Amino acid sequence: MVIDPFAMGGLQDAEAVLRAHGVDAYFRAVEGWTADGYAIIGGREVVLAGSNDYLGLSRHPRVIEAAAEALARYGASVSGSRPLNGTIDLHERLEERMAAFLGQEAAAVATTGFQANLALAAAMGPGDVAFSDARNHASLIDGLRLGGGTVRSYRHADLGHLRRRLDAATEPGGRLIVTDGVFSMEGDVAPLRGLRELADEYGAKLIVDSAHDLGVLGQRGAGLHEATGLEDRADLITATFSKALGSTGGVIAGPAANVRRLRYNARALVFSAGLPPASAAATLAALDVLIAEPHRRERLHELARLLHDGLRAIGFDTRPSTTPIVPVSFPDMATAGAFWAGLCDAGVVVNLVGPPATTRAMLRVTLTAAHDAGHAERVIRAFTQTANRLGTP
Repeated sequence: MVIDPFAMGGLQDAEAVLRAHGVDAYFRAVEGWTADGYAIIGGREVVLAGSNDYLGLSRHPRVIEAAAEALARYGASVSGSRPLNGTIDLHERLEERMAAFLGQEAAAVATTGFQANLALAAAMGPGDVAFSDARNHASLIDGLRLGGGTVRSYRHADLGHLRRRLDAATEPGGRLIVTDGVFSMEGDVAPLRGLRELADEYGAKLIVDSAHDLGVLGQRGAGLHEATGLEDRADLITATFSKALGSTGGVIAGPAANVRRLRYNARALVFSAGLPPASAAATLAALDVLIAEPHRRERLHELARLLHDGLRAIGFDTRPSTTPIVPVSFPDMATAGAFWAGLCDAGVVVNLVGPPATTRAMLRVTLTAAHDAGHAERVIRAFTQTANRLGTP
């Protein structure tokens, strides 16, 4: 049987289009890092301007040391599910710390951020309706699809359309409104206050995935709820440790009753081995560094400002983002792929994305707190050179 790759859809479809134009953009291995923040890819030192390690903590000495100590003490795996034999004291400490940091009553730790969102299936039953932002992350979409209720999307960040959807719903069960906090590809921020007001008006629960705002937004770095003063109004917050906390794993936080329901009923939590000890310890150490070193978050936002301003100055529109996620759009994947390849030639590697991750072809550019102004200047220079050579934008 011969499978037509163009009929497969998704990433394979995008990869086939790019390869037809001589661009090999995916599954490229990082071979190491230099002391001054450059990645080694294909044997070359490059600026990796696409990592989600926003605060540069994945290689922080305290984080690495904590992971190594946990590995030596507990081993490589907990080798069991959390309800049975897969809970260790590090999990309990991490749940207490995350609940306190996020300003919530309770928290449950998942093995990945994706699984934290898959656990939301247990929040839905027959007759319930979830209203999901059209650009929510795939893990949110999958978690809601696995639930027992109905899922309806609303136009991205469109409160008026969401209201009409809520008005039109006739199902007898509960209502959920589900959104990313910061949207992972285009970097824009959900209208959290407006969503909270609609949730209150219609008696709905509001669930926010803070994967890309935890550690990034808020005076303490506690995310979008802190930044908007709504920490005490959260119904559920999900997040991952694989972004600003430089580790891996996920968390669900909120009122104790809501968290307990998922802890005991979510298949993604009950039927999966617990978070590896090294990852739990690394996350705890990263949380300590996040709190103790606020200058990392300040540097992250300063570098984001440099990228936004620099790219806009040469003709690229990075709106609607105001966050460290800097989107640059192109008319199609072939054009975006050619620009991506030109940046690679100039020593800058960014993320080349398209459907289904986004609605359009784009480059997703992000620097981390492990970079400095010199890295930002090199990225802007590479964009300028490539734009001049290709005649874009």
